[in-house]
Amino acid sequence: MKKGLIGRKIGMTQVFDEKGNVIPVTVVELGPCAVVQKKTVENDGYNAVQLGFEDKKVTKTNKPMAGHFKKADVAPKKFLREFRLEDDSALNVGDIIKADIFAPGEKVDVVGTSKGKGTAGAIKRWNFSRLKESHGTGPVARHAGSLGACSDPSRVYKGKKLAGHLGAERVTIQNLDVVKVDAENNLIAIKGAIPGPKKGIVTVVNSVKKA
Repeated sequence: MKKGLIGRKIGMTQVFDEKGNVIPVTVVELGPCAVVQKKTVENDGYNAVQLGFEDKKVTKTNKPMAGHFKKADVAPKKFLREFRLEDDSALNVGDIIKADIFAPGEKVDVVGTSKGKGTAGAIKRWNFSRLKESHGTGPVARHAGSLGACSDPSRVYKGKKLAGHLGAERVTIQNLDVVKVDAENNLIAIKGAIPGPKKGIVTVVNSVKKA
């Protein structure tokens, strides 16, 4: 990883390219992020940079974290993420990183949390087919059907597709195009949809996957 930042998903819109084609984009408020900590092989066993995004009140920060931010001489942050960069020698604790580290035309990976949809049945969660609503089916047209487990093995196999919690999980979308960068307002426009609800926190890193 060469670079990365924490941001907040603003919403979707559209822009036009030089040929007049419409490009659907997601706008992300990316940074500014402060370098809160630098981890090293000597002290922590690996090299990484910890970035913080979005200020929060000191009164809402517990004492251990308040001490952590005070040591770095950085205002308390709501969100912290670690980035293992190829070369972090140019970064120092307290530095501010903004959206202008990215440029139009670059490929990025976006990590976010998908929308939570609560408990869902097998049809919505796994795209099962409905049962036939003909004679004998009864009021169970959206049930999952038989599990296929009788006296042997007398249990449900682990990983069986059943009803359960849907969404609210970590999602990564790779190889997206940066269409536009507004460095003054710390906004970038990324082609297509990215995970998470509106105003959800996302992490944007340069893509390591080849186009």
